[in-house]
Amino acid sequence: MDLNLRDLAVKAVGIAKKHGASDAGVRAARSRDVSLEWRNGKVETVKEAVSMGLSIRLFVNRRYSANSTSDLRPKAIERFIRDSVEMTRELEPDPYRSLPNPALYTGVPKTDLQIFDANAGALTSEARVQRARELEEAARSVQGADKIVSVTTGVSDSESESVLINSNGFEGTHKSTAFWSYAEATVQGEGAKKPEDWASCGARFSAEIPPPAAVGAEASTRALGLIGAKKAASMRAAVIVENRCASRLAGTLLGGPLSASSLQQKRSFLEGKAGSQVGSAVLSIVDDPLIPKAFGSRAYDGEGIAARRLALFERGVLRNYYVDVYYGKKLGMEPTTGSTSNLAWTPGTRGRDAMLKDIKEGVLITSFLGGNSNDATGDFSFGIRGFLIKKGAFVHPVAEMNITGNHLEIWKRLVEVGNDPYLYSTMRCPSLLFEDVQLSGT
Repeated sequence: MDLNLRDLAVKAVGIAKKHGASDAGVRAARSRDVSLEWRNGKVETVKEAVSMGLSIRLFVNRRYSANSTSDLRPKAIERFIRDSVEMTRELEPDPYRSLPNPALYTGVPKTDLQIFDANAGALTSEARVQRARELEEAARSVQGADKIVSVTTGVSDSESESVLINSNGFEGTHKSTAFWSYAEATVQGEGAKKPEDWASCGARFSAEIPPPAAVGAEASTRALGLIGAKKAASMRAAVIVENRCASRLAGTLLGGPLSASSLQQKRSFLEGKAGSQVGSAVLSIVDDPLIPKAFGSRAYDGEGIAARRLALFERGVLRNYYVDVYYGKKLGMEPTTGSTSNLAWTPGTRGRDAMLKDIKEGVLITSFLGGNSNDATGDFSFGIRGFLIKKGAFVHPVAEMNITGNHLEIWKRLVEVGNDPYLYSTMRCPSLLFEDVQLSGT
């Protein structure tokens, strides 16, 4: 079915209005995702998924509902929207529900964010297989490869397009592509232990994805480095959180606690903290949806609010929350945006390895294993894996340890932000150096 998404969305808005909706917001979308997994010298799985759908937000006599369908035949769409409007009439009124004020639509950037590769469809099955094979070959080429038990690699690519139309004056189109490669290696450790680790990379354009050699070698080198991991003594010490895993810690600060829904429902330890010092002076973060080729870039958010940079923390001071239209009305706050895009950290001058040289005693965290963080209190506890450091050098790999604390304390112990953002994530976290952190071991 070759459907014009804009025509579909326009017709859906018209049908909703015809059946009595005062307003409607429609998103019509299609996507294609292909993935190939390669394991120990042969193709393990190949998957391809193509989807199309329509979602509609209805506002009927101060009542609201959100509905979706994948049956896009004209008669089915008519019936679906008619029934959805009738169902919405039976709901309880909600005076806080509405489309955004049209003033929030102004300023949608017209510049090309470079997030769509027009040549995405030219990628062949043979090219995917070749890349997966090269990833494994690279993983098995490192020193110590005789200890490798298994290698799994994979490639994936996706292409998506959506059109958003709000009945009070917004219309926008979003098209994006993404290409990913990864490798996982399992090695023979001491006794029955079989440490494993991974590496991955991605790009918006197929021609710009990094070569497989470095990715495969990194996965197996990391796994081999974990052989002999053990607990270290419990301590309060310096901690470096490596860039590629720092999003686990940062995400529990920048996710739920910053959302207006959490504020309204009294589930955020950041409630009432706007304008207050939450972190150290080196913590400066902006939500930036306008970074070219980044994985969270967009011209507008899910409600149609124009994309713009949003300061979250300035020198440790909390400046803004993520505020959507609904919870903004409930809280009496102006909407900013209801969802994250890319995070832009103000960087320091050094990367992970340079920071390590100054550590007298501490731990480099290379991954988090389980744990939890309480959005309401800020208390957290995470399992960690990494390396004990003394006098700027690795002593031995560590495992089965925990890092514990409270977000309102640990971010004030942040003493250095790296210049090495991890670009394969919307969080784009650099390596982070904290002082006097509680670590639990033996």
